[in-house]
Amino acid sequence: MSSSPKLDETLREAIIAKPQVVLDDKDIMHALVAANERAMGGNVVDLRGIAMERLEARLDRLEDTHRSVIAAAYENLAGTNQVQRAVLRLLDPVDFETFLRDLGTEVAEVLRVDAIRLVLESSQAERGASLERLDDVLTVAQPGFVDSYLTAGRNAVARQVTLRQLQQATPQVYGRRADWIRSEACLKLDLGPGRLPGMLAMGAEDPHQFTPQLGTDLLSFFAGVFERTMRRWLS
Repeated sequence: MSSSPKLDETLREAIIAKPQVVLDDKDIMHALVAANERAMGGNVVDLRGIAMERLEARLDRLEDTHRSVIAAAYENLAGTNQVQRAVLRLLDPVDFETFLRDLGTEVAEVLRVDAIRLVLESSQAERGASLERLDDVLTVAQPGFVDSYLTAGRNAVARQVTLRQLQQATPQVYGRRADWIRSEACLKLDLGPGRLPGMLAMGAEDPHQFTPQLGTDLLSFFAGVFERTMRRWLS
């Protein structure tokens, strides 16, 4: 006669009625496997248990990968929506001064950056009153400044999009905001034949907002739209 305690009849009927519930519960299955191993004793190797543990480890890794892919897809979709909204905002102004002011305010807010500065190279030293009014968003620099800034003075080719962290931002680019800019995205601008290059600098207080490991496709697209818009204003 068996001395093992009987399973509660209600619980037994519930398990028989829905065995899949037990199979899908990892904690219950672990408990059953552990009980089976104890019943077999320490000298018996349970190959099925080992295989099950390996399969569970693989499943956990697949679930982590699945969550990472979903998170990346969601982040990419959110970034696409941001850039689309920013592009539409760029196309609204009907004069150049409003275009630049919106760039430093509403477009920066849409893109969730703390500062946007447009750097234009010019061989002329004069600064008119209109440029003085746009100091918060526009910087005029000497020819060659953009490439030198993007490559940090090294003998290298400047990429269209440069993402990097900063120990100390350059006041010539960010003005009085340079003290708290800790990462930036720099977009090199081709303003058309016969014109010196420009640069759009997006600065963030968060040192991890722009890092070299991030993708640049959306920023490259935004740079292309901005270039074409600037050519229209400069024509």
